[in-house]
Amino acid sequence: MKTKGIFISLLLLVLLAAGCDDFESVSRVELPLEKTILSPENAEIYREVAKASPFVVSLDGYADVWIKTPKRTEKVFCNIRLNRGNQARMIVTSGLLGWPVADMYFSRDSLYVHDLIKNRLFLGSNNEQNLEKMLGVNSGYRMLTETLLGLVRISEPESAIRSVSRGQGKLQFTVGTPGGSKELVVDTSNRTLRALVLRDRNGKAATEIHFSAFEICRVGGNNVLVPKKIEMVIYRDGHQEEGENQLVISYDERQLKQDTLSLKFSIPAKARVINLDESPGLPWL
Repeated sequence: MKTKGIFISLLLLVLLAAGCDDFESVSRVELPLEKTILSPENAEIYREVAKASPFVVSLDGYADVWIKTPKRTEKVFCNIRLNRGNQARMIVTSGLLGWPVADMYFSRDSLYVHDLIKNRLFLGSNNEQNLEKMLGVNSGYRMLTETLLGLVRISEPESAIRSVSRGQGKLQFTVGTPGGSKELVVDTSNRTLRALVLRDRNGKAATEIHFSAFEICRVGGNNVLVPKKIEMVIYRDGHQEEGENQLVISYDERQLKQDTLSLKFSIPAKARVINLDESPGLPWL
């Protein structure tokens, strides 16, 4: 019964109190349909987008966050701070009460969630199962943090490109991966990634990410276009017919930096420790 009740008080305060606002629905990006060739110009666009502004190292921002599962739809407000490819921290605030109620810390191998209301610390491994327990998405840590940043690096070389399509000012690159394929939808006018679709070996969509409401941010001596609104769709068990989980981030303000942030997490004094690895899924997922 102790483990079955994981996060109940936290959910009541964070999610039920803050979850009355309308859900920001995911906007689908229309995919190009006309086949074309991998010309030198198209290859250059792919290389530029795949790098994803490597001079951006960290983010510090405030965002509205919507979480939708087949069973529930909720909204929270978060201070999101992350060092690219390394650590992240999310301070969750109740939209109704207006004070912090949860402190979530992500390292490369561990997760910590401090329930600030009851002084409980949930800790466990940083894996897909625990990410889904916490945020409703099981995309993996690297994909999650780069999605929060709004800049997703693509590691596959040009030789992995299987096909190229075009239409309505966009290019779609279909890229082979060890687990299936990726589809990148790129706006050719400003060379920004508008959508990313990850498919399994059977061609079924497992994850979709959409980027919109782009704005120019100054980072050091560089200008970079980054999306204010980021939407992630996870198909449960890799099947669209089984329903989907959605995570929508809409930034109110943020700073992108060339240097790392201090994200030190201190173990709270006298907190009751609960093993997240051995806890069941949250009742609202």
